Amino acid sequence: MRDIELQRALRETGKSFFTIADLEKVTGLGRESLHVYLNRLWKRGAIERAARGVYVLPGSGISIERVAGQLYFPCYLSFESALSRSGVLNLVPYALTFATTRKTRSVELLGRLVEYRRIKEELFFGFDLEDGYYIAKQEKAFLDLVYLAAFGKASLPLQELDVSKLSLPVLMEFSRRYPARVVNKLEGLL
Repeated sequence: MRDIELQRALRETGKSFFTIADLEKVTGLGRESLHVYLNRLWKRGAIERAARGVYVLPGSGISIERVAGQLYFPCYLSFESALSRSGVLNLVPYALTFATTRKTRSVELLGRLVEYRRIKEELFFGFDLEDGYYIAKQEKAFLDLVYLAAFGKASLPLQELDVSKLSLPVLMEFSRRYPARVVNKLEGLL
């Protein structure tokens, strides 16, 4: 299969990224032959490695957030990443941070660190779909960060936070679902 034919076939799938299993179906190659073929495609610039076993088309303009949000589902962009995006946090974090109900893990995706932090299933709410991935409302992202800080799994950059941008009624409504330890920490912060 020529490079242009493969790229056309991959675009027609409508997917934003491709796993080894996806590429096996499209190319019809076995696993070993596929790895050799993918390595050659990568060297020619016909395909990009997003992460181990994950590929994207070059120049597709796909966002890291979208690929990361689909790669380890269910998850939503939260914590420092969502707070930075909404202007509540004045820093741009090095890693993209997602909340998930699955095991905590980190991956490098398109040259950027992506962290998936585990939260309890009952705390998996308060997010919207934007640009093909889920992102936490700013109050929810703040509570998620306070949640991890309350249990010693994250730090709160208090000097860099502008909590005046948060809606107090929404914050109080969301906080009812969190453990008392988190609510006490939140009251201390506010």
